Amino acid sequence: MMPDTQAPRSLLWLVAAGFFMQTLDATIVNTALPVMATNLGESPLQMQSVVIAYALTMAMAIPASGWFADKVGTRRAYFAAVLLFGAGSALCALSPTLPLLVASRAVQGLGGAMLLPVGRLAVMRSCSPDEFLPVMSVIAVPGLVGPLIGPTLGGWLAEYASWHWIFWINVPIALAGCLATLRSMPDTRGVQLGRFDLGGYLMIATGMVAVSLALDGLTELGLAHATVLVLLVFGLAALAGYWLHAAQSAQPLFPPRLFGIPTFGIGLIGNLFARLGGGAMPFLIPLFLQVGLGYSPARAGVTMIPVAAAAIAVKQGVTPLIRRLGYRRVLISNTLCIGLLMASFALLKGSEWWGIRVLQLAVFGACNSLQFTAMNTVTLKDLPAEFASGGNSLLSMVQMLSMSLGVAAAGGLLGGFASAYGTAQGAVPAFHATFICIGLMTAASAWIFAQLRRDVVPTPPRRESLDLG
Repeated sequence: MMPDTQAPRSLLWLVAAGFFMQTLDATIVNTALPVMATNLGESPLQMQSVVIAYALTMAMAIPASGWFADKVGTRRAYFAAVLLFGAGSALCALSPTLPLLVASRAVQGLGGAMLLPVGRLAVMRSCSPDEFLPVMSVIAVPGLVGPLIGPTLGGWLAEYASWHWIFWINVPIALAGCLATLRSMPDTRGVQLGRFDLGGYLMIATGMVAVSLALDGLTELGLAHATVLVLLVFGLAALAGYWLHAAQSAQPLFPPRLFGIPTFGIGLIGNLFARLGGGAMPFLIPLFLQVGLGYSPARAGVTMIPVAAAAIAVKQGVTPLIRRLGYRRVLISNTLCIGLLMASFALLKGSEWWGIRVLQLAVFGACNSLQFTAMNTVTLKDLPAEFASGGNSLLSMVQMLSMSLGVAAAGGLLGGFASAYGTAQGAVPAFHATFICIGLMTAASAWIFAQLRRDVVPTPPRRESLDLG
């Protein structure tokens, strides 16, 4: 039930539905990738760009979403977000080739990037500060349900209907959302709208795209080593150029002074590296179950339920655990545990008792949920009010960027190991080696969290820095 609040209940349901659509489409495609590959005449091991396009476009659009909403008003911005999301979904369903599907996913991601930030901004301006936390806590629930049903729904539709319905189901929801936006979304604007840092934004966007293309270039795109190296250097130079630009700009997108706050700097960098594995595993596990172990799409989707169910179940216990042990001990130990759990998937061969797989997936989901919540809250806990909006946007961007880079890295490793092992041994050894590498990459981020002070413990979150998982 929605809590009593000054904000209209129709607005809260609208924002909750938008958040649900965004998180659902971040996971619903993963289970259907092998079926989509067969239909499009592609290799199942080279379909990561379908996931990358969505996450990377979201990462690129998030920094501009708040400014855009202040410029045109929350109603127009949210209407545009829902319309783009629905149009992108229809284009995905109509795509006859992989390149067109990837481009359509980018359109869908552009709309998805604005759903939560604009919706959260509208709610923030429609209720009192005391109401915001309980209201957003309820709105966050559909965002947790989306990943829970996404893999199962995607696998069921791919097996019993058609993978196209993964996208068609969004279209009537988006149309209803457009009508609801015109009726329920307040049309608020920023009081003091500053100049948008277009130059800085272009440098950040260019850097993210170039680095992501470099990671994906050796496998799915088939780029030469020299091209990949040029893209990587170009992307890193663009990102470095932004920080030099931001140090001299009066109104940068993300002030460098943010990194003068120790918990923010450590938490943000830790998020970037630890989430590489967190972004790779939802892509790798359903693919491994189908291509490696021969699961049907529907069975692979059902097998993923313990991950999301355990993630939701442990949410309430995270804060008491961190208060007792502190962020440093929790994040170091849990990061190492997650790395070990990711590598442990290399032990699966399909002949073990099914209960072992369920337990392994549930423990992984619980540890992953603890990790995300701890990383998010430690990153935002010490931000002063004047930096809260920019810090929250930067964290959201890094989360989506790391998901994109994680899938690109997993696809690159999987393609490389598949070539090394050859077709005679099948795909299982390539998956096993990839799981081990992803686990080692994730465990390495424990060094970052080791830089936290031992006395850092949770504080009550401000309304700008609410953790949504």
